[in-house]
Amino acid sequence: MQRNNRLVSKVLLISVAGASLWLSGCGPKAFTKGDYDDPNRVELLDDKFNEADMQQMADTTIKGMVGCAYVANAPKPPVVIVERVQNRTEEHIDTVAMTDMVRSNLIQSGKMRFINKEERGTLGDETSYGESGNVDPVSAKKRGKQIGADYILSGAIATNVQQVGDDKFIYYKLTMNLTNIETSTIDCTQEKQIRKKFRKRSVGF
Repeated sequence: MQRNNRLVSKVLLISVAGASLWLSGCGPKAFTKGDYDDPNRVELLDDKFNEADMQQMADTTIKGMVGCAYVANAPKPPVVIVERVQNRTEEHIDTVAMTDMVRSNLIQSGKMRFINKEERGTLGDETSYGESGNVDPVSAKKRGKQIGADYILSGAIATNVQQVGDDKFIYYKLTMNLTNIETSTIDCTQEKQIRKKFRKRSVGF
């Protein structure tokens, strides 16, 4: 009797272990091994907006703004405030990253200077602290020295999706405008359009 009990226990243990292995094999697999990839290589892994789309749009915007006559022929680089690109699509698009990419590259071009609008509160606090008497007057920063902006750089991304049979077409358009603060005129504008085609994958059995 005791021998039979031991045999049953072994069978149950093997069955439990096998079931555990089977469940772990059927469950979600973790990515345990990785490698560096080329960020410039375009791979359409799905039908969503991706980093290659963002890079194309940013590059076109940068070239268009730098080549604009009001910027290219300015006696000195205009001072710009950048607004976050508006997302007018139904997708989640990291427009903060897109805005930062455009601004960073325009700064590096030497053709524009940007005001750090997001840090105005911190700048005001630091100026007030400098006036408190706790900072050496020689190094304390005075009010009235900030540079006024000449332009506002703003834009929006829109999309249109069409599905015909097994084919899906996705169209993106980014429009960027450089608005003169003094005259309220749009002195520079640039558009970038991207159209992608996807085919529904057939499911085999």
